[in-house]
Amino acid sequence: MHQNTAVRRRGAGLGVSAVSHPIMEVLPTCMDVEHSRVYIDQLYSNDSQKCFQAVSELKFAVIGSVREKGSIIEQGVVVRLLQILRAPELDILLKTEVATVLNSLAKGLPEHAAALVQAGLLPVLWEQLESCPSGGSGSAYTQMLLCCLRSIYRQGCAPPPPAWDQKLLSSLIQHGYHPPSNQECVANILAHACKVSRTNEQQQQLVDAGGADLVACLLCSPVSRVQLPALHCLTAMCFNNERVSSIIATKSYGGKAVPDLLVGLMARDRPRDMQLAAATALTFLHRAGALSADDPRIIYKTLQCLVRMCRRDREVWERVEAANTLAYLTEVSTDLQRTAAMTDHLIHTMNDYLKDTTPPNASVPQGISVSPVSCRQYDNPSTWPELMVGAALKVYASLGANDEDIRQRVIKTDVLMNTIVTSLSAASPPVQLAAVRCLHSLSRSVHTLRTTLQDHVVWRPLMTVLKTSNNEELVTVSSSTLCNLLLEFSPSKEQILDQGAVEFLCGLTRRPHPGLRLNAVWALMNMAFQAEHRVKVSILHHLGTDQIFRLLSDTDVHILMKTLGLLRNLLSTKGHIDQIMQCHGKEIMQAIILILEGEHSAEVKEQALCILANIADGDIAKSAIMSNEDVLKKLMNYMVIPNVKLQIAATFCISNLIWNVEEGAAERQNKLREMGVYKLLQNLMTTTDTGLFDKVKTALQQFH
Repeated sequence: MHQNTAVRRRGAGLGVSAVSHPIMEVLPTCMDVEHSRVYIDQLYSNDSQKCFQAVSELKFAVIGSVREKGSIIEQGVVVRLLQILRAPELDILLKTEVATVLNSLAKGLPEHAAALVQAGLLPVLWEQLESCPSGGSGSAYTQMLLCCLRSIYRQGCAPPPPAWDQKLLSSLIQHGYHPPSNQECVANILAHACKVSRTNEQQQQLVDAGGADLVACLLCSPVSRVQLPALHCLTAMCFNNERVSSIIATKSYGGKAVPDLLVGLMARDRPRDMQLAAATALTFLHRAGALSADDPRIIYKTLQCLVRMCRRDREVWERVEAANTLAYLTEVSTDLQRTAAMTDHLIHTMNDYLKDTTPPNASVPQGISVSPVSCRQYDNPSTWPELMVGAALKVYASLGANDEDIRQRVIKTDVLMNTIVTSLSAASPPVQLAAVRCLHSLSRSVHTLRTTLQDHVVWRPLMTVLKTSNNEELVTVSSSTLCNLLLEFSPSKEQILDQGAVEFLCGLTRRPHPGLRLNAVWALMNMAFQAEHRVKVSILHHLGTDQIFRLLSDTDVHILMKTLGLLRNLLSTKGHIDQIMQCHGKEIMQAIILILEGEHSAEVKEQALCILANIADGDIAKSAIMSNEDVLKKLMNYMVIPNVKLQIAATFCISNLIWNVEEGAAERQNKLREMGVYKLLQNLMTTTDTGLFDKVKTALQQFH
């Protein structure tokens, strides 16, 4: 023991003694290495007493020494330690010492924990834990096993428990009802395991194993180090899971429902990280549909707590986490957006985020516990400004998502637009994404599209992001923003077209991600609206009829609808209709027939009929319909189908075909009269729908 102490003392003062007494320095080093070899050799002894002594010395060697931890792992000692744990004949006290050593090793560097996992530590720990009693002589051993598991999971290098076995989970959860030390460990294990997996299936398995009941119990613990990881576990369980959240919202403990327990943990006398964790849990319950936006616990408690934690007098980590959570809370609810915008000068508070710089003497906060759902780190003060900017831009994006008045208040804040433009070119993808989200929100305003966004030439850095980024989420949101910038009344439209937007967007329609395909087709549809003929020809050239057929066969109905909308906009204006149909008429008619004959909703078929009506408005293009009796019969069928929208669309198409001031109208009228169209129109005059009645009346007038 004396020599082992000398090892630690020598290591601390190596730089001083090595210069003045080199000979004295060499001898202890040789003795330490020899002694280390001795007690490591004794780990393999069949004498349990010698083995216990060796493990004890090993424990004192690795505690507090990162270098020793690495050395022990490199020497392959972990394999022997695992053998001891698995040996049924060995004493529980020895195994407890071994678990203590492994826990110390796991608390080292992340690579140390990863090496333990690689050596097969986790299966052994789970196996041992499952066989442990919940109390009695095995309680100390159980505690060290749980501590070791907690240390591994905190390092972020461990997968979730093997296959989330229900028996294993139930065993782990049962250990969480006992002393606070066990409760803390179990809550941390579950919280970090949820972060690693966080799939709906695994969240549900955790609830089925009793996780929700355990968390409700832990929230009532008088020990904050138990409550906080319990909050983190609850947050991870609820994230984006409607079913699990609805179950958790109904759980109670001590006569109080979980949401009410969470409100209590948001009280101002609670630690700041606990307030934030409770607010985050309630936010996730709301976003998963378990609590409504007008629930007092959301609109008056959660929202107010998060806004309060955004104030300038709070720590950077607190302000960033609170703002990000607030953005998520208000993202989809207009009522919450309006309430937040009026609360405690929030819009101006977020503007402070854009201006704040890290003080020169900033220190890393100690002792905070950020939810494992968060991926942000606060150990480097130089990154704090970009974390602040990203959080503020997310809040602005949420606040301005639906309300024009709020958008105008946001757009008038100092340095916002300059920050957005700068952030679009930032090296940090999260900051870029926040900037694009904010820009997308602001681009929903017609006034802003025509003024501020044009003045700051936002389309230029946006196009750069689209063409250079490999981040799928970033490209998806950027392409969605581009859809708005390509609207007919946007002054940026022509400039974007000149930058090769047509070819780029046509390329995006071939991407595997459905969100990208949808946004690309949507942008092309906006681009084609009332566009010049050259633009329409360019779209058809770069897209190709084969790709149009693929998009019309897409399993995502939204992509199908936007593709039909694109065709409808391409086939507008008489001259354009005739020119396009002359080049692509056969393929377009095949596409329309494909939709009309397919198993599609009435909304989809209505779009196809509207495209036919546009074709029927052309001078030459009419022949594509009139020469195809199969299409004409389909129109007649849709005139009598019991769906008013389809009847109106079909009748409108007939009306365009027989418009009596156009050349060849008499011949077309005679043909349709012979097919029985005139009689169908007369029968439709009895309709009670005014829209259909007007269309039928107009069509009959053309026959006369």
